[in-house]
Amino acid sequence: MPTICMIVWNEFVNDARVLKEAQTLQATGHQVVVHALHTPGVTQARETLDGGVKVVRVARSPLWKLRKRKHIDASKNTAASREDKTPQPQKPTTPPPETLTRQLLKLVARLWTHAGLAIQLLRSRPAVIHAHDVNVLPTAWLAAKLARVPLVYDAHEISTDREGYKAFRGLVGWIEKKLMPKAAGTITTTDARAKFFARAYGIPRPLVLQNRPRLVKVEGSNRIREELGLSEPWPIVLYQGGLQPGRGLPRLVEVAKQVPEAYFVFIGGGRQTAELHQLAADLGLTDRVHFISTVPLAELPSYTASADIGVQPIENTCLNHFTTDSNKLFEYVIAGLPVVASQLPEISKVVRHHDLGLLVPPGDTEALADAIRTLVQGPGMRKRYRANAEKAAQSLNWETQEASLLELYHRVLGNEATQEPAAR
Repeated sequence: MPTICMIVWNEFVNDARVLKEAQTLQATGHQVVVHALHTPGVTQARETLDGGVKVVRVARSPLWKLRKRKHIDASKNTAASREDKTPQPQKPTTPPPETLTRQLLKLVARLWTHAGLAIQLLRSRPAVIHAHDVNVLPTAWLAAKLARVPLVYDAHEISTDREGYKAFRGLVGWIEKKLMPKAAGTITTTDARAKFFARAYGIPRPLVLQNRPRLVKVEGSNRIREELGLSEPWPIVLYQGGLQPGRGLPRLVEVAKQVPEAYFVFIGGGRQTAELHQLAADLGLTDRVHFISTVPLAELPSYTASADIGVQPIENTCLNHFTTDSNKLFEYVIAGLPVVASQLPEISKVVRHHDLGLLVPPGDTEALADAIRTLVQGPGMRKRYRANAEKAAQSLNWETQEASLLELYHRVLGNEATQEPAAR
């Protein structure tokens, strides 16, 4: 049984794309091992998931025990000071700049983690190494070189022009230009991104595997309404996904002020969590704007299906956003939700082709408010878009893409048989 080793730079807890690819390959008779990051006390160092996919995790830093102990001691001191009612100095609102020593320690810790991941990859005796995104590409390439096995590179994003990556743009471009042509197979998420990589690095156009969910039938429920204790029969406007800059989320909170008789619910977490909570409070919207922390992947469809409208207000802040089609868009479709989404090329192509909802210019708050208000006040329109989404779900699901992934692996593995996945 050939072993396929995947590598990610996350804890592999809520990475839906990687999990689906791993499950598809595992179901064809391969042994898939996902190598990820380990946070002691939060994740398991080793585990086997349902279906047989194995997970091997490496600690983020050799100093995690010391950091954890400091955190515990700090918590005890805080609790003791509260009991003594001793006034404590206020923490600065912005952290002090990192010292050179601290930056060097972080670099050493990261290199140590990459070395650990490479060692674990080699110990797994892989037939193929599959790198998910550029931050693990050098490690995967080195391990593949040492193991003398093919490399598959799965570029989920355009990291040379992406939110939060501007400082590393040159380095990322250099790494991909050097290593992407060396991969035996390449994958990305949209047609626009496939064209970009082909032109930028002079490679054959990568295989496109959109971030579609599995086709699951979830009956409509009141899960969100019951969990949040929503008393009014108003429509629920849902955003699910990372609460990150560039996704239009502060504007969405502001829009709630202009769309009465509707609840706005955010599911997920991220850097903007505190900011969005505060904005909702400042605008006096805490009775209609609600937040649910990140939920397990297996439970997410039941939350999505209990909403009435799905919103994707991503902004055109970088090429990565411009070329996205968004996993949440497909999640709304599978759940049968009408959508309001930004009028970006790949998103527009999906929404228009299947007539799934309303498109608005990215960054236009008034247009976003008008579109959401139209659907909130139009139950007949919501019913029509819901019927279209249920029909589109039959094609916009992960299962319709599995054969393409298997064909790529059949080519990469040469004469190794890659069969259809077993029915689940």
